[in-house]
Amino acid sequence: MVKFLPLKQAVAENLSNGDTVAFEGFTHLIPTAAAHEAIRQGFRDLTLIRMTPDLIYDQMIGMGMAKKIVFSYVGNPGVGLLRRARDAIENGFPRLIEIEEHSHAGMANAYEAGAAGLPCAVFRGYRGAGLADVNPNIRSVTCPFTGEVLAAVPSIRPDVTFIHAQKADKKGNVLVEGIIGIQKEAVLAAKRAVVTVEEVVDNFDDLHPNLTVLPNWTIAAISVVPGGSHPSYANGYYERDNAAYLEWDEIAADRDRFQAWIQKNVIESSGDDFAGRVEHLRKAA
Repeated sequence: MVKFLPLKQAVAENLSNGDTVAFEGFTHLIPTAAAHEAIRQGFRDLTLIRMTPDLIYDQMIGMGMAKKIVFSYVGNPGVGLLRRARDAIENGFPRLIEIEEHSHAGMANAYEAGAAGLPCAVFRGYRGAGLADVNPNIRSVTCPFTGEVLAAVPSIRPDVTFIHAQKADKKGNVLVEGIIGIQKEAVLAAKRAVVTVEEVVDNFDDLHPNLTVLPNWTIAAISVVPGGSHPSYANGYYERDNAAYLEWDEIAADRDRFQAWIQKNVIESSGDDFAGRVEHLRKAA
């Protein structure tokens, strides 16, 4: 049964050292608050899965939390590199990490296969690309009906998935609006799922029945964290903080400056300041 918990407790009860974990959200609804709580609690040896690692994985990698990343794009969207990830991959700082790179289509199909309880995903993909030469988990199968050669990748089935969403109702059902990305499949594929939300409402009775609603039986814990996806945006609540993404490029470029930023903005933070950040962003607009 889903529990409504403070974020600190929700993360502590559902994430463990050595877990395979997904923090998903595509373009918006990135679960920043949950990632920061994981950093505060100092988890180690994680396999981090995410279609676009973004700032949160740059921060987690920079803190030495990852032993492996599974991804389909490593970059600071609209800006450039993820510098802490690059330092780890190229220089082994603060630790060497294993990488498994896919296409977006490969990752999406792998999540869908995991959600369906299948061992692998089979699809048309990777044709004319060199990823299969460097990723042994990209293989091929021959269709027994047509003889067509298709790509195959292992399904993604995390120990735990974290997502951010707009609303939960009092029964623990979760509403996701806007760009859905792969959040739904990432939750269904996981053994456990933790959702941070902007707010809790009585029910979803006045909403269109075809909106994306994750039923409460798919979720282990819900934490109310207004602003919990900042600096990404939450459709209908606040816009993307583009300045923060630009600033991150400079912060992450220097090891000492990165450590100082994490210490001030994550380690020493109570984790309750996300709403304040968003309110500041609204006033600035």
